[in-house]
Amino acid sequence: MLVLYNAKVYTPGFKQNVTALAIDCGQIKAIGSDDFILAEFRDKAILQDMQGRVIWPGFIDAHIHLELYSMALQWINCETPKRDDCIDLVAQKVQVTTPGNWIKGHGWNHNAWPEGLGNTTLLDQVAPNCPVYLTAKSLHAAWVNSAALQLAGISTDTSDPRGGLIQKNERGQPTGILYDSAMQLVQNVIAPPSDKDIEDALLKAQSSLCRLGLTGVHDFDGRESFYALQKIQQAGQLKLRVVKAIHIDDLPHAIALGLRSSLGNDHLILGPLKLFADGALGPQTAAMIASYEGSAGNNGLLMLDTDEIFQLGHRASANGFNLAVHAIGDRANQVVLDAFEQLRSYERSHNLPGLRHRIEHVQLIAPADQARLASLGIIASMQPMHAPSDMLMADRFWGSRSQYAYAWQTLQQLGTQIAFGSDAPVESPNPFWGLHAAVTRRRQDGSPGEAGWYPGQRLLLSDAVKGYTIGAAYAAGMEDRVGKLASGFYADLIVLDTDPFATSPDDIFRISPIATMIAGEWAWSE
Repeated sequence: MLVLYNAKVYTPGFKQNVTALAIDCGQIKAIGSDDFILAEFRDKAILQDMQGRVIWPGFIDAHIHLELYSMALQWINCETPKRDDCIDLVAQKVQVTTPGNWIKGHGWNHNAWPEGLGNTTLLDQVAPNCPVYLTAKSLHAAWVNSAALQLAGISTDTSDPRGGLIQKNERGQPTGILYDSAMQLVQNVIAPPSDKDIEDALLKAQSSLCRLGLTGVHDFDGRESFYALQKIQQAGQLKLRVVKAIHIDDLPHAIALGLRSSLGNDHLILGPLKLFADGALGPQTAAMIASYEGSAGNNGLLMLDTDEIFQLGHRASANGFNLAVHAIGDRANQVVLDAFEQLRSYERSHNLPGLRHRIEHVQLIAPADQARLASLGIIASMQPMHAPSDMLMADRFWGSRSQYAYAWQTLQQLGTQIAFGSDAPVESPNPFWGLHAAVTRRRQDGSPGEAGWYPGQRLLLSDAVKGYTIGAAYAAGMEDRVGKLASGFYADLIVLDTDPFATSPDDIFRISPIATMIAGEWAWSE
């Protein structure tokens, strides 16, 4: 047994009313004052004086791409101020890469580059003998060179795949920019990393995530990461609690095996079925009710309509799988909510439990649809860092509609259950960066000003923390054992030198844990 005392322990409600807790067999056995806990457990436990430090529940990232994040740590960081800077990094990588081997990178955002989108010619000039594949920050576009196009068999005669777009010039030649499902044409010819490569990358990423104060994640990558996570767990090396979503291609196999959401243990548990209703804001593939500003007739890409989502959803629901549907544009969110309305009716008529379905991102939602998430019991799985990161693009492409974007405060007031995450590697998985975004609606340089971007959507710090703790736990169906510091819950916690509630909101992003505990064991400590 372990007793942590002389601390500021934030319990449900995040009030400073507890100074000590007793931990036994990975769970919190009791919480209270120093006098009470020490009198009860002094002779039974190892005592650890926390020297007045702050103890919070561990954070849960409700939307991350574990394999992509892990592998991207080894790739070129394409999130550069200028396009030429990205090209220079590719040129440097070429110098240490064997001709014929792939060069990969992630993070470019042409909307932030003065030069705009790249093309094959620019990459061909620095990488004539290596295929290049660079994913956009949104993960919904890729920039490739001619070698990559040739290996993928993409030419003037190649048609757009459903749910994707191969950008072509006025002569019908591919430019090297691929959107959404068209990216798969190149991904299919890239040799996948070995199982060992993925395991090693995940273990390194796990260490990084624990350092940030994360004790759990909801992973939306594919079966390869699931397989690697199982091997890591079997080796006794999985510290994080991982809720593992499955993709649509795996649903028939899961049903045939009798699998369902919530199967597993509290370190690796099956999560929802992931579907995509649209693309993303940056490449203008998010599905919109009205056209993008300055781009008449461009309403983005709707990948699944209401009937298709319902048909997939009722099959999943009938077999015990929650749905998690990616929807960014207001049209996509409307379509998904229409499908969920049908699905709730189906669940009732067939005496099925009302499963914890969720919409991933909910970045722009029309006023008429805002109350529907709460009324239908749909979880809003959102990522606070998207707001300051995307605000300039949103104003440019959505115009006045941006007042309804990243509407955390509105959805909360309507009674929506909100779960927060990062969408890493799209954004940093640092939860303190997310908290800063949620309470200020500003970038870390202070822009766009003291009030923040659409400040009416800012959250109180206590509410933002709930999104990363109680809300994320609820989305996983684990709210009875993780997400808060209470008797009977797992001892998943972080230790801070700085009290965020006593810190200026401007400085929240600077905070970092000095220790992270999962199930009563220190997963990381300075």
